Amino acid sequence: MQPGKWSLRLLEALTEITYRAHQLARFLLRNCTRILANERSASFSSGFGTVAVMAPPVRYCIPGERLCNLEEGSPGSGTYTRHGYIFSSLAGCLTKTSENGALPVISVMRETESQLLPDVGAIVTCKVSSINSRFAKVHILYVGSTPLKNSFRGTIRKEDVRATEKDKVVEIYKSFRPGDIVLAKVISLGDAQSNYLLTTAENELGVVVAHSESGVQMVPISWCEMQCPKTHTKEFRKVARVQPEFLQT
Repeated sequence: MQPGKWSLRLLEALTEITYRAHQLARFLLRNCTRILANERSASFSSGFGTVAVMAPPVRYCIPGERLCNLEEGSPGSGTYTRHGYIFSSLAGCLTKTSENGALPVISVMRETESQLLPDVGAIVTCKVSSINSRFAKVHILYVGSTPLKNSFRGTIRKEDVRATEKDKVVEIYKSFRPGDIVLAKVISLGDAQSNYLLTTAENELGVVVAHSESGVQMVPISWCEMQCPKTHTKEFRKVARVQPEFLQT
């Protein structure tokens, strides 16, 4: 293999490892309270006083984690087998169930309250919270058509606003305003502050809902302008050409 191709493969592998580590860190952060609660000792009252019983620790798994060999259990939901071992196919809690002395069934259950995470390449709906000369800050509210229980922070940099004007000076205030609803695509998991990096550099991406200074929802009149139907005032925006699957009635 040529040195250049080897370097590219290594870079791709490191990127994948970083992405998986980011996912695992978010998963553990969401569930740390529950882990601590399960590891605390439970107590019950009896005729001789209060007896403390240690609750068994909950084991959390990540995709690809080896759980046990096939002599110790049989594969259940959320698992797969390879080379005589059972592996987890998703992130969740390890469960073991057995009946009539048979080998326990090894399963991994995804918690029902765990929410969808924005992934690279996903189309997200977000609301602009603030802007400056370099970027717009947003809160991600939907991944595709699925609402998020908790919003995630995102950033749209000025170089990621338009595909046709990367060499020109893009003025953020002519593209977005606080309160705008924007369709964007995730291009990176972001920095240490967990900000997702987003882009609107496609015709189908950009502002889909915006209100004028009089509080009236504006209508798009071109790819770069919206107009208030009440005052007929025009305002600059990076307007999205909305696709039917993103229209909600």
